[in-house]
Amino acid sequence: MTTIDTATITVELPDAFDPRWNRLPGIQVDGRRITIDPAEYFFRFESSTWLVADWDLVKAQLLDVDETTESAVEQLALDFIKNHGESTSDAARVLATAYGVYSYLFREEHLAGLGLPQITTDHLRMLREAATLMALNKVELDGHISNVGPCWFFPAATSVVFDLDDATGGMLDEVYHGGWFNEHRRIESIKAHAALGGRLVHGCQSVPDQSGGVVAPYGASMANFRDDLSEFKAGWIEQVYAHRVTAAE
Repeated sequence: MTTIDTATITVELPDAFDPRWNRLPGIQVDGRRITIDPAEYFFRFESSTWLVADWDLVKAQLLDVDETTESAVEQLALDFIKNHGESTSDAARVLATAYGVYSYLFREEHLAGLGLPQITTDHLRMLREAATLMALNKVELDGHISNVGPCWFFPAATSVVFDLDDATGGMLDEVYHGGWFNEHRRIESIKAHAALGGRLVHGCQSVPDQSGGVVAPYGASMANFRDDLSEFKAGWIEQVYAHRVTAAE
């Protein structure tokens, strides 16, 4: 594990998280209060700064803006980040921003239009929680993956925390990707992720293979990202699954 010296991360979010997050090393959930020890929680933690934009500002000035023939939605998001993005070393701010983003993206009104009757409001809560924690992962502009926590491996982490079988974990991973969402949802995601300083990218194909996802800055090298990811994922996925609770326990 690579890690830098950093203080414990503590945040209080609007809603309580599932206490089963405590099954993973380095994270303690007590209702709405989440405490993370980076040295124990992360597999790799080389950067304690993140790029964010104020979520209220994103809601007010970006979410309702339409793309034009001269300015695609990606350009709108990039321009917004250039104008309003801030570097922060406050991980609690990143988590709070992420919770706002994912509470918006995984809101219950979308259930009727997903075409996935097996997805419930409880599944949306799981997605909000896991995606919020994933916001602490980080990719640099050169494509190097600097921060990796257990939620990088979405099906593995959700199976440990929420006792999901592999099929359900994979299904939730697909919903997180947005692979079954329409273009309206993709546009919504691009705009919302401007609050986290980039766009949501994935290392895996359409079928989840635990190559994970991260909000990467626009312009990051996806070739280097892919190569870095391929070198580390297998061993760390195994470590996440090691915390799975069996029926006997």
